[in-house]
Amino acid sequence: MKATLKTVTKNAMASRTSQLVVPLRNRRLNFDSKWDYAPAPEESKNYVIAPRHELFIAGKFARPHSGKYFPSINPATEEKLTEIAEGDRADVDKAVKAARAAYEKVWGRMPGRERGKYLYRVARIIQEKARELAVLETIDGGKPIKESRDVDLPLVAAHFFYHAGWADKLKYAFPGKNPRPLGVAGQIIPWNFPLLMAAWKIAPALACGNTVVLKPAETTSITALRLAQIFQEADLPAGVVNIVTGAGETGAALVNHPGVDKIAFTGSTEVGKRIAQALAGTGKKLTLELGGKAANILFEDAPIDQAIEGVIAGIYFNQGHVCCAGSRLFVQEGIYGTVIRKLRDRIGTLRVGNPLDKNTDIGAINSKPQLEKIRMLVQSGVDEGAHLTQSPCALPARGYWFPPTFLTGVTMANRVAQEEIFGPVLSVMTFRTPEEAFERANNIPYGLSAGIWTDKGSKIFKMASKVRAGVVWANTYNKFDPTSPFGGYKESGFGREGGLQGLGAYCHIG
Repeated sequence: MKATLKTVTKNAMASRTSQLVVPLRNRRLNFDSKWDYAPAPEESKNYVIAPRHELFIAGKFARPHSGKYFPSINPATEEKLTEIAEGDRADVDKAVKAARAAYEKVWGRMPGRERGKYLYRVARIIQEKARELAVLETIDGGKPIKESRDVDLPLVAAHFFYHAGWADKLKYAFPGKNPRPLGVAGQIIPWNFPLLMAAWKIAPALACGNTVVLKPAETTSITALRLAQIFQEADLPAGVVNIVTGAGETGAALVNHPGVDKIAFTGSTEVGKRIAQALAGTGKKLTLELGGKAANILFEDAPIDQAIEGVIAGIYFNQGHVCCAGSRLFVQEGIYGTVIRKLRDRIGTLRVGNPLDKNTDIGAINSKPQLEKIRMLVQSGVDEGAHLTQSPCALPARGYWFPPTFLTGVTMANRVAQEEIFGPVLSVMTFRTPEEAFERANNIPYGLSAGIWTDKGSKIFKMASKVRAGVVWANTYNKFDPTSPFGGYKESGFGREGGLQGLGAYCHIG
């Protein structure tokens, strides 16, 4: 149902002026009628997606050695967007050699201030094309346009701006040291933040004087290849950044290539473990940003409404697609009933649908296999005794969709409380004391992020020191900045990206 606004004439408005000053406490407000928003889709017809995308090697787009391509699917419609080149071992070898030549002949020798100029140029072009990039990101990945537009793209540009500033100041970043580039960096990124993860890895590598071979996720390669066009527009020297698309075999070829000096991987813990085993004893540097099962810990003295909004933003607005999604909520027993009521009411207002619609809160799940995994884990929670609460919203007939969901009566032994779900699903549990809260929060294999909600600063500091997570937010959630390091403990990986620590991961410091 579309909202209908009545036209009010000037005289009618004047006759109602006296009503506007009636104290609110003396008026009866009717909240029974629900308003719906008229569709407001972002116009995508202005941005043409080429029917086929090639590999980007040595500054040029090239056909894959195998001649094979695979489809890229719009998860909101199940329609084919384009064909993506399937790189193989020969393509990876060609890309690594191009990166090595660029490192030895151009980029590694270039003064930092000159490298910085290129990064600044890239950042400005990204800002100019932010609208187009946001639309492409949404079409390819399924996330709502307001997240791509208002969160992802500003951060993408910010990472290039931030690291451009460090390019000629590395000796100040590491006083008394002599930071030197590593050489060729192989980088593998996931599907949940395709363009942001590319910037997250490429920008610090280039700032430190390295060259790059990037392997994007096979389901979300379009914006990485659009970024390659931006590199061309910025006149980045050929071979400084190379992009080889493909599936797991392509990534494995990059990891195992002897010409790569460093591997940076963001993805599943299972794959991360295999990469660590493959690189053991090779002398290659490695950073891993892996899975997570973050906890939001909500105390009785917290601002509850603010906390509910933080929980919603941390798990539903991003569809639970971030590895640091707050998919576990620990609520102190005294406010449990209030929190559940408010949470139930709030998810009932979330809008699910066309990701290009500016009014949409929950977009599409990235792929059919991911949707099936979400359904399987939620069903396992119900089978193990949890109570299911879902938004009553209608789901589109085509595409990959899952409604906002939370489970109560969950125990720490349930799979849904232990395994990364990557969907808009929240597991709610209770606690009595701070000690019980951090012990339960830590009782998982992961340690990537957490959120603390309380009105007491001393409690925040105590909990932050006890919760075993690489990032702890206080009275907020999912706030990122390129100046701040990000990474985890335990099976959430090791090493940091962003900030000075992220620069150190791309340098020999001695």
